[in-house]
Amino acid sequence: MTFSRATVSFILVMLLVFAIPALFVHAQSDLPGNTGQMTDLPGNTGTTLINPLSADTDLETFLRGILDVVISVGTVVVILMLVYVGFLFATTSVNPENKVKARTALLWTLVGSLVLLGAKAIAEGIEATVNALS
Repeated sequence: MTFSRATVSFILVMLLVFAIPALFVHAQSDLPGNTGQMTDLPGNTGTTLINPLSADTDLETFLRGILDVVISVGTVVVILMLVYVGFLFATTSVNPENKVKARTALLWTLVGSLVLLGAKAIAEGIEATVNALS
């Protein structure tokens, strides 16, 4: 049984989109100190809301966590794409049209890696600016 390239690509993308992020998601945490209960709110009838992140998470920490996960997953994708580009370059003797395809894939892989680095650099720059102003 052989699969077309589009089918394999679709399966890999779905794996990256759905399976890998599930490794980082935690609906509830049993960590000590994480009560997450909102019992001191006025009008509370005993219903509690559990904070899945932690009891003391603020927006900055939350966004930093998201950026770290995106960079981690993006780094894996860049490495896999570099392996794929190497495969395309290695098969240029068999299929000469792969040379153009490999160059294009290498270009966009490098652009993606620069976007990842740029995202981290921009986030650090914004954080430093906000900290300097406050």
